[in-house]
Amino acid sequence: MTVSLPQALASFQPGLPLAVALSGGADSTALLVACAQRWPGRVRAIHINHGLQNAASQFEAHCFALSARWAVPLVVVRVNAQPSQGQSPEDAARIARYAALVQAVESDPVLSGVKDVALAQHADDQVETLLLALSRGAGLPGLASMPATWQRDNLQWHRPLLGVAGTDVRGWLSAQDVAWVEDPTNQDPRYTRNRIRAQILPALDATFTGWRNTLARSASHCASAQEALNELAQMDLLATGVPPRIVALQTLSPSRRVNSLRYWLRHHHNTSPSAAQLDALVSQILACTTRGHQLHLKVGAGYVERSGDALNWHP
Repeated sequence: MTVSLPQALASFQPGLPLAVALSGGADSTALLVACAQRWPGRVRAIHINHGLQNAASQFEAHCFALSARWAVPLVVVRVNAQPSQGQSPEDAARIARYAALVQAVESDPVLSGVKDVALAQHADDQVETLLLALSRGAGLPGLASMPATWQRDNLQWHRPLLGVAGTDVRGWLSAQDVAWVEDPTNQDPRYTRNRIRAQILPALDATFTGWRNTLARSASHCASAQEALNELAQMDLLATGVPPRIVALQTLSPSRRVNSLRYWLRHHHNTSPSAAQLDALVSQILACTTRGHQLHLKVGAGYVERSGDALNWHP
């Protein structure tokens, strides 16, 4: 269920020192201030300047002033977040942002000793993520939306505000008499998230009581189901081998075969196939009944090919 920001921070127990990803917007500003109040002298801030809009310098200046006010050391990283062909600007910025956060923690002496990083997504962001996943026909991984905590690149990542409504975050920040910078792109209707925020969330408020809690509960159910499928895939890959042997894959049921392949590609090669790519791969696997049958298919960000009696993926 949704909670207040102080309640969310009271149950937040990260390792210290803690780094907070600080964009300068209301959500990350509130997170930094709340963490600095709770752990004075043990919090660091990282600002990623994407350089994609005229307001970028205003965001950076705000982050400097805010960090100085709360005596929080600040590291600024400038990145090139221009999207490649076929890539959305949001995906390009997200990928560049995570890579920059990891690099900063690994290399900047100001962040020495940091093993935990906090991000400021809140309950409304979680609902937007779920609705986007539904609109794209996503499976359980997408419907599970954003985890509250996870490990990646030798860091522990946290989203302590996932149970806090966006209006409550801003209300708390206003009560602290702390200013923030409004991202002008948040009003741009070309972005689907902005249309969800402006049109769908108010309609949910008017129609369903407690919709944040119920949708978050659905996302949690999906996450639990996906964890069970991951455990099943791990068991099946013990039998098929890694890389998986073609004959062993053929003995699995259709659902377990697809589940194992998706897990192998995602967790061993960090790539995610489309449904059409996975269907084509399964068809080719089932057709591999002779030693001379060749297999070479575009899957995710690379290719799956036959290598002897097993599959091989390469970028």
